[in-house]
Amino acid sequence: MTSVCFRDLGKALALTSLISLASLASAEPKHGIAMYGDPALPQDFVSLPYVNPDAPKGGRIVTGNTGGFDSLNPFVLKGTPPWQLRSLAYESLLGRNWDEPFALYGLLAESIETGPDREWVEFTLREEARFSDGKPVTVEDVIWSYETLGTQGHPRYLGFWSKVDDIRQTGPRSVRITFNTADRELALIAGLRPILQKAQWQDKDFTAATLSDIPIGTAPYVVADFEPGRHVTLHRNPDYWGKDLPLRRGIANLDEIRIDFYGDGDVMFEAFKAGALSFFREFNAEAWATRYDFTAVASGEVVKSEIPHQKPSGITGLAMNTRRAPFDDIRVRDALLHAFNYEFIADTLTGGRQPRISSFFSGSYLAMSDGPAPEGVQALLEPYADDLATDALEAFALPTTDGSARNRRNMRTAMQLLTEAGYDVTNGVMHGPDGAPLTFEVLLRQGDKQDQAIVDIYRKALEKLGIFVTVTTVDNAQYNQRISAFDFDMTDTRRALSLSPGNEQRLYWGSEAADQSGSRNLMGIASPAVDAMISNLTTATSPEAFETAAQALDRVLTTGRYVIPIWTYAIGRVAHDSTLHFPETLPIYGDGVEWLPGVWWYEPRKD
Repeated sequence: MTSVCFRDLGKALALTSLISLASLASAEPKHGIAMYGDPALPQDFVSLPYVNPDAPKGGRIVTGNTGGFDSLNPFVLKGTPPWQLRSLAYESLLGRNWDEPFALYGLLAESIETGPDREWVEFTLREEARFSDGKPVTVEDVIWSYETLGTQGHPRYLGFWSKVDDIRQTGPRSVRITFNTADRELALIAGLRPILQKAQWQDKDFTAATLSDIPIGTAPYVVADFEPGRHVTLHRNPDYWGKDLPLRRGIANLDEIRIDFYGDGDVMFEAFKAGALSFFREFNAEAWATRYDFTAVASGEVVKSEIPHQKPSGITGLAMNTRRAPFDDIRVRDALLHAFNYEFIADTLTGGRQPRISSFFSGSYLAMSDGPAPEGVQALLEPYADDLATDALEAFALPTTDGSARNRRNMRTAMQLLTEAGYDVTNGVMHGPDGAPLTFEVLLRQGDKQDQAIVDIYRKALEKLGIFVTVTTVDNAQYNQRISAFDFDMTDTRRALSLSPGNEQRLYWGSEAADQSGSRNLMGIASPAVDAMISNLTTATSPEAFETAAQALDRVLTTGRYVIPIWTYAIGRVAHDSTLHFPETLPIYGDGVEWLPGVWWYEPRKD
C-alpha cells in the first residue's frame, strides 16, 4: 500500500492564506485574487506547487459512473449528464490553486481588477484563448455565458446572477461586472463561472437535455465519441490553447479519458477487478481492508493509495425533508437521530474504521467547539435565539451508544421526544397528534448498496418504536427528478465543504433556496439564523470574525438536526493501475475533484 503525506500547513498558515487585510484598496490588474489579501503564488510562478511540471503526456484511463446519461449539457436542470464534463470540457476566466483555501489565478483571463470594496470586477481575456473548434473566446461569449446561465441555466447559477447590477464590455478584450450588493466573494465566484460559446447555441434551446450538441468548450479535453447510456470518450486536444500556461503545467497529461456506465457499484467494482477500469475510489474502510485481495493487487499491477487532505468533513448521511411533516418538528428529527444506532451500524458495515462526522465542518478549525458556545459565537447567535434549537448554545454532542444492537438508552430518549411531540403507540404502531400512523419513505438511488444496508438496519430499529419505513430505490433519472422536485421524505446526502465557505452556503442551506426547484437545500432549511451566519461569513473582515461566523453556522446547522450523519472520508482511498502516478506533494484539498485525473500521469510498466 502506498501512503503519502502533505506538508503541514497548519491552522495559522491556512488562515493567513485565507484572510489578510493587506493591499485591499489598490484597483489595478493582477494575475490572481484571494478571498482576502494577495494570493500565495507570485505573478511569475511557473507551475502549481503540487503538480509534476515535467509529467509525461500520453496514455489513457477508463473510469466508471453508476447509472446512465441522457444529456451532454451539464449546465441545465433537465437531463442527467456525465458529471465530469464540467471540469474536463469547460473552463472559467480564473482557475483554482487547490493548495490555498480560496485563491484563483488567470486562466481564460490574463488579469483581474476589482474596485476598492470589490463592488465591481473586471477581467481582461487572453488574446490566445480559444474554443476547441479554434475560434477565439470573445467578450461577447463571456457576457452571453453569464446572462444565459443566470437566466436559463441550472438553479445553482441563479443566485449569483441576481446580484449582478450590470455587465458590459470595457475594451477589446475586457468585461466589467458591477454588483448590487456588498459581498467580497462575488468577484471570485464570477471568475469561476464556465464560459460557453455563444455561436454553438444560436437558435437552439439551451435548456433542453440533448445528446445532439457535442460540447464546444475551451478545456484540454473534447468529447470524441459516446454511446447513449453506455460510455463517453474524451481526447486531449493537441491544439489546446492553454497548454503552456503556468496554471496548466503538469495538468491534463492523459491522452484519453473514457467514462463507462454501470448499473451499480458492485458491478463497477467487478469490472475494475477484471481490468476494465483504471481506478476505483473506495468509500468503505472495511471493504478497503478486506476485499482488495485479488490477483492484480498481489502482483503489483494494481496499487492501493491513501490520499489525505485537510478539508472539513462536510456532511454525509440521511437528510430529512423539513418541508413535510413529521420532519418539520425538531423533536421528531431529534428522536430519529437518537434511534439511529451509529456505533452498531458503523461496526457492522465498516468495522468501525471510520470516525463519525460530528458536525458539518468537523475535522477543521471552522468546526463548532466542544462545550457551550464561545463568547463570540454566542454573541452572533443570541439575536436569533427564538430560531435556534433549545440546546444550540449549550454543550452539544451527537447521541452515542455502547455499540450493541439494542440501543436501549437512546431508544427511551427517542420515545420521550416523540411523546413530547404528541405521538403515542397504539397496537404497536406510532400515531401522531392527528391520529395518523407515523410512516415515511426513504428514497435511494438504485445500486447504492451501502446506503441500502444502512437504511435496512435503521428501518428495523424504527419498527421497535412503531415507526414503519418504506425504502424506495429508483434509477438515476427518476432519482434526480424527485430530488429536484423535493419529492421525498428522507434521502441520502453528501455535501463536501471547503476551508473557505461563502456564498455557496446559501445554495446549500439558505432560505431562498429552500423552495427553489433543483436547489441543493435538500432539507428545506429556512432559518433566519442560518441566513445571518452566511452573511457574516461573506462580510468578515478579519480571521477571527470569519472563523467565528463559520463556527456559529456549524452550530446552527448541527443542532438543527437536519441530517443524520454517518462516517467521515478524511482519507481518499484509491486503488489504481500501477501505470498511473501522482505527485508526492499533496495540496490541502488533496482529495478534491481536480485531483484525479488532473495531475496524474501514465508511465508504462517496466519489465
